[in-house]
Formats: sequence, C-alpha cells, structure tokens
Amino acid sequence: MSRTVFCAAVLAGLIAAPAAIAQHQGHEPSAPTPAKKEETKQEPAHPCGHQPTKQGKDAEQMPAHPSGHAPAPAKDEASDHDAMMMNMTGVFGDYPMSRDASGTSWQPDATRHMMGHDMHHGWMVMGHLMLNAVYDWQDGPRGNERAFIAGMAMASARRDLENGGIINLRAMLSPDPFMGKSGYPLLLAAGESADGITPLIDRQHPHDFFMELSASYSHPIDDDHALFIYAGLPGEPAFGPPAFMHRLSTMDSPEAPITHHWFDSTHITFGVVTVGWVHDVWKLEVSQFTGREPDEDRFDIEDPRFDSTSARLSFNPTPNWAFQVSWADINSPEALEPEVDETRFSASAMHTTTLADEGYWSTTLAWGLKDPTEEETLHALALESAYAPNRDWTFFARGEVIDSHELSLVDETETVGKISFGAIRDFHLSENLKVGIGALYALNFVTDDLETSYDGDPDGAMVFLRVVAGT
Repeated sequence: MSRTVFCAAVLAGLIAAPAAIAQHQGHEPSAPTPAKKEETKQEPAHPCGHQPTKQGKDAEQMPAHPSGHAPAPAKDEASDHDAMMMNMTGVFGDYPMSRDASGTSWQPDATRHMMGHDMHHGWMVMGHLMLNAVYDWQDGPRGNERAFIAGMAMASARRDLENGGIINLRAMLSPDPFMGKSGYPLLLAAGESADGITPLIDRQHPHDFFMELSASYSHPIDDDHALFIYAGLPGEPAFGPPAFMHRLSTMDSPEAPITHHWFDSTHITFGVVTVGWVHDVWKLEVSQFTGREPDEDRFDIEDPRFDSTSARLSFNPTPNWAFQVSWADINSPEALEPEVDETRFSASAMHTTTLADEGYWSTTLAWGLKDPTEEETLHALALESAYAPNRDWTFFARGEVIDSHELSLVDETETVGKISFGAIRDFHLSENLKVGIGALYALNFVTDDLETSYDGDPDGAMVFLRVVAGT
C-alpha cells in the first residue's frame, strides 16, 4: 500500500471517529472513573460517574458553570456535556477539563469543550472533526485564487488510574497536505518552503498530515500540586498561547494568522518532551524540543533533534481568564537559513464568557518577539475576537501587525498590518453534527516601499463550507 493511500485511510478513520462517538454522546459511561481525592467521596454522584474537581480551596462556593449561571435542566444534552467536562479534571492536574487546549497549553475554563466522548474498557475516548472547504481570493499582483480543504481531525484516549494518575494519548491529523506543497494564497504571510529552495511568501504553508501524536502522564503530589510529563512526535512545546486552530477567538476563521510564526509555529514539532508542575491556577513547564520547522514533505515523521528549549508560566485567576508568558531558545528553525537561531518571547491574555443558547464571546490579545542571531528583532501583535450570540451564528474579527524582512525584495524590515472579519451560519443536523456556511473579508496595509509590488493596500476574501462533528 502506498504512503498516500495509507495516510488517506488513517485520515478517513479519524474523520469517522467523532461521528461514531457522537452516537453515544447522550449515554452514561459504562466504567466510571474513580474519585481522585478522598474528600470528594461525599460529593453527589455526577451523571457520568466522575466526581467534581476541587478547583481551589473554595470550590464548594463556586457555581457549577464557569459563567456563573446555573446549568440547564438534565434533558439538555449539550448542557449535560458541558457540565460533565467542567466537573472532570484536566489531564495535567486537578482543574476543570475545559481548561486544556492544544499541547499542554491552557485556555479559560469557561471555554466549551468540543469533543464527543464515550467509555471503552476504562478508557474515555474522545473525538472531534472540523473541515473547511474554502474558495480563497487574494487581490493584486502578489495575490492569487485557490480552492482548498483544510482542517483537522482529533482523537484522544484517557485513563484515570487508581493512584490518581492520568494517562492521555492524543492524535491529530490534517488534510492540508492534499492541497499541495505550496499551500494557499495569503497576502503578508511568510514561512517555510514548498521545495526546500524557495521561501513561501504571500502564501500559507500546508500543515503536516500528522499534526500531533502524543502521550502524557500526570501524577498528583497532594491536594494542590501535580507533576506531569508530555511527549510528542510530533507534539507542541511549552511556548505561546494555544495554536490558532484551537483558540476559540479565531478557530471559526479558515484564514491562518500572519502572526503564526511568532506565536505558535512550534505547534507541530517533531520531537518534544515537556515536564511541568501544576498548582491550582498556576502552571510552570519546560520543554526540550526540535527547533527546525517541518520540511516540505508533509506526510513523513521526521527525526527528533531535541536541540531547543522553552519555558512557559500560565495563570488562570478566574474561570473567564487565561494568561501566559513564555520564552524559547530555538536552534535553526528555518531550513533556508540554517545558520540563524532565534530567541522568542510571547505573552497573551484570553477572555471567554458564556452566553445563553450555547453562545459565547471569546477574545485573545497576544504579543510576540523574534530575535534572530545577527538580525533585527521582529515584533508581532494580534487582537482577535469571536462572538456567538447563539448556537447558529458566529461573528469573528482579527487585527494584526508584524515586522517582517521576508516581504521586501531587498531584505528590509517592513511593518505591515491586516484586518479581517467574517461570519458563519451553522445548521445543526444533530446535537453533535453541524454544517456551516461562512465568508470573510480582509484588508492588508503595507508600507510605502511595498506599495508598488502590492499595488497599494490589497484586500482578500474567502467563502467556505464547514463541517463539524463531535461538538
């Protein structure tokens, strides 16, 4: 069997997993996870067999739902699902499961968990699928048009042990490689290569077929502390906010941020080991990982190097807020500039609040810095927000500013910006399957030196059809 056929078969399997899990979404698990702490044994039994998380010393006074509102009646399956995810512990410590995001990153507890779940022989299996069929149009002499499919399929398996430890296995695949090695047109984007020779400029590179294959183990030290270890090939080291396709504030947009290579380009790293410490609303973690970004062969598993280091401090003071600051020393990230190393810094604040009828409002403010050896320091800033007044409509917007030396024909650093906004209308085929139709418009801002090559400030647009399963 050829590699392409094999990969397509694996992708089809993961695509089918969320739909299969969704059929069991309304059923109680057959093997409840034992309570982790003795003091929780007297708590009322949860419908799914899991005890509520302590979530700090004042947990008995906290509302059951992060928004502060009482949960909907038990007959509302979606609300039951949210309540269960809020009352289950996270995979790295004693906090709500909804706090876990991509890799080992955190998001606000109020974020709705979007993976369908079922129990099999003591393992909780979860799955989620999001696919976008997109028609992309970018204006001007450096723009182009393209139809493509992007997205991700995720599956995980979790087992809670008698000693309080948690084993978690996770796989995430992407259809991006099937769009071709040159990716899709995206003005002001730059990074990686389609052929190992020429850099991709004004295009977004495709992500690897294997976005994550990881395993983790966490172990409680006492009521307030836990240690964990996470390993991936590929995986995501401890740097930056959650990857953009996992951030609630921007995941509804099919357009990659131009700030991607400042905040979260390390989210597919071939070789990463992270160790961390969790104390209630704090998390401190350190990673050793491969600095080189994935090559142009998007279907392979690359050899790990473990030549780079990162550290991140995360803080979730309330269920609605998530903060992080992080640092990374990255060895030779770009294959086209192998002699250049980078020091990166990142800081972000995320806020999410829940609304009636499964609505929400989520916003992220993030700053990043890249300091390449013997080159000028490059900054990036992004503000993004998604507002869903109900379960049917979502409106999203993003503003970004970056310093880039890749867009100029004479290798000069230019400060450019972008504003994009759009909307999507979802049609719910079942509680765990929906189809959406959406569109976005983007306006790019370039410097005077770049206006000639871009023919002024160019714009762009996308229309897309989305399928989501497992939510």
